[in-house]
Amino acid sequence: MNQEEKTDNDIRQRAKNFFGGAGSRAQAGVKRAHGILQGRPRWEQAVLIALWAAAALLTALLAYLLVLIPLTPGVDDLKQVTTARPSVIMSSDGRALGTFEQGLQERVKLSQVSPHVVAALISTEDHRFYDHHGVDFTRIAGALLASLKGDAQGGSTITQQLARNMFPEEIGRARSVNRKLKELITAIKIENTYSKTEILEAYLNTVPFLYNARGIEMAARTYFDKPAAKLDVLEAATLVGMLKGTYYYNPVTNPERSLGRRNVVLGQMRKHGHLTDARFKSLSKRPLKLRFERQLDRSGRDNHFTAYVRKWLLEWANENDYDLELDGLVVETTLDAALQQAALRAVERQANALQAVADVEWANSWVPGASSTATYTAMRPSVKPFDYYWRTHGGQLDAFVRESSEYRRAVEGGEAPAAALKRLKGDRDFLRTLKDAKSRLEAGFVAMDPATGEVKAWVGSRDFARDQYDHVAQAARQPGSTFKPIVYGAALESGIPPEQTYADTVMDFDMGNGKVWRPTDMSGTSGRQVTLREGLVHSKNTITAQVMQDVGLPSVIKLARNMGIRQSKLASVPSLALGTSPVTLLEMVNTYATIAAQGQYRKPVFVRRILDRDGKVVADFASVAPERALSQATSETLIDILRGVVTRGTGTAVRYRFGVTGDVAGKTGTTQNNADGWFILMHPNLVAGAWVGFNDNRVTMRSNYWGQGGHNAILLVGDFFKTALDEGRIDKDALFPGGRKPPPVRVREEEPEEDYDEAEELYEGVPADEAVEVIVPQADEAVEVETVPEEELSPPPPPPTPVPSPLF
Repeated sequence: MNQEEKTDNDIRQRAKNFFGGAGSRAQAGVKRAHGILQGRPRWEQAVLIALWAAAALLTALLAYLLVLIPLTPGVDDLKQVTTARPSVIMSSDGRALGTFEQGLQERVKLSQVSPHVVAALISTEDHRFYDHHGVDFTRIAGALLASLKGDAQGGSTITQQLARNMFPEEIGRARSVNRKLKELITAIKIENTYSKTEILEAYLNTVPFLYNARGIEMAARTYFDKPAAKLDVLEAATLVGMLKGTYYYNPVTNPERSLGRRNVVLGQMRKHGHLTDARFKSLSKRPLKLRFERQLDRSGRDNHFTAYVRKWLLEWANENDYDLELDGLVVETTLDAALQQAALRAVERQANALQAVADVEWANSWVPGASSTATYTAMRPSVKPFDYYWRTHGGQLDAFVRESSEYRRAVEGGEAPAAALKRLKGDRDFLRTLKDAKSRLEAGFVAMDPATGEVKAWVGSRDFARDQYDHVAQAARQPGSTFKPIVYGAALESGIPPEQTYADTVMDFDMGNGKVWRPTDMSGTSGRQVTLREGLVHSKNTITAQVMQDVGLPSVIKLARNMGIRQSKLASVPSLALGTSPVTLLEMVNTYATIAAQGQYRKPVFVRRILDRDGKVVADFASVAPERALSQATSETLIDILRGVVTRGTGTAVRYRFGVTGDVAGKTGTTQNNADGWFILMHPNLVAGAWVGFNDNRVTMRSNYWGQGGHNAILLVGDFFKTALDEGRIDKDALFPGGRKPPPVRVREEEPEEDYDEAEELYEGVPADEAVEVIVPQADEAVEVETVPEEELSPPPPPPTPVPSPLF
């Protein structure tokens, strides 16, 4: 039920109570009237009955008005609206990120409005404006008479129109007596509260025009590219003429109608003494001249962070009885403008480079095999992106077409499925748009302060205008090996020491129902005893699976919830250890922030506090007590192990590509068929993570090298951290407990040759409900995953001869 319906129901109930209580009095009155009429001539009886009926009708109307008065806006409401200011979203360093405006609006004084506008408005809309007190009963009577003759006319004054503009919900827009009476009462209240000048000023500042322009100032700039003070008589008449119907008399799309309406306004100005006959004749012959230009939204273009904050604020305002468009709240968010810019640049720069990699690798049957994005960027102009992909994935293209809204509409409309498929595949524009969307690489990035939980940077996609789907808080993807620290954390919490050893061999895990889970690693197995520490540093699936078995699924899931994965569902299956259960990037970065904060979980904070228009704090969200998720000792051990990932494991690109030499620790992640690339990096002052992939996970990076999180997502995080450190946004010398600053490294674009095979898990993201054996492919082959019945499993092959190179 909307506001207007609620008000109407309240009115009916009040009227029922009022008239119901008067029932007995009415019966007594009828008896007295009957006595008075007895013995009188019929003409006298008729006159008395007519007079009594009129009096009764008037009394009923007055009673109904008395019922309506408390249900219409009061003086405080009037003052609030006329002093209304939109709420503003601010960054942590005081920069405006967005507003809750009702449209593009700039309030001006009546002295800043051309007198031609005032003359045109009063002449056309309410020529007795200065003679009535909110309601022009003479005009209402004239409008009723004209309507009876077939010439429908309106009788609303400027004050009544202002009442509708100011309180559209309370008064409503329906054509009804009830609405007119509420409008009438509100207009009288406005006249009792404000002067005529203030009423005109409020009206001209709130009247809506098209193209998101609200008020005469923005209308003047939109249609004539000048301030309202400089509007000439023709321009003023054009804008005032639009008020009868902004769409119908829009001078941009309906110039002939607008011209005719403008001349009607000029005629009214002549009629009421503002133009001479000669001046009117001269002006009415002039053409309609516009200088139309849409005004830029000065509130700042939305991004994924402000969109998320807006949604949250609307719910908060509704629960706490605030109007974000009128109350002038100042919403102080946690976003750091400088770090946000660094994140935006990193995502744009590195995602563009990775797009070039995907475009080139899928352009031909052969793969360049370079480890530098510069090679692919240079080749990109000379190839046809994804040409080889579409030539070799015809069945997948057909599936994409069948899943499109155009195909569904065609089939629902009666077209044969085969015919619709053939027609759409022959539509070059449709097919180009579809292929571009499917082959566009996407990314998400978020950074937060582990000491407070405050979000400092948030990039939900490569381009918000193109893709509003948020890959930070909305998209749930398999996290791959970025989930593994939770498994190892559970092991440490249970008392398993970091030097505990496990056999680096392929093992079968009975899942019941005749299924067996057989996790493997791309780099193969060594057959050696590997410590828990080295198993995490080198992201060994074989070791992680054994650790999971020792700890147990319930302990891992409980710890994951405590550390930050609190929204996404975690499937209770063994492959959870390898990151098969989809989660959001925000949850994963929050989890790592818990590790960086020595085991203390803090809920992500987006809004620090909210102030009213006078600067008084009305809500504070910054001081929330942390929750202990895991012990400080376990956190310190995990940080120390994950330092090894960036010094000698799968995250070394942070150092050799970007020269990040601070005390940092992190983890890479890659899922089945290169569908998802992850990297999360912890610094004492900041934790940041990135995800890279395609919106449709059936499209993936082609090569095993560029499909890994240690070679794709790591570029976004490394780029961001380099800027943050170079610009002093975080402390270069900050250390985790027990940490020390590593020595500087030589920065280079190409990967060091000895690290090329430091490949992380490629096959961790297996379906969560299947037991699988993974067939290890060559670098340019597609990954195959097959379910193997237990009775068909052969003993695992003997381990290869150990080699002195680093564990893979």
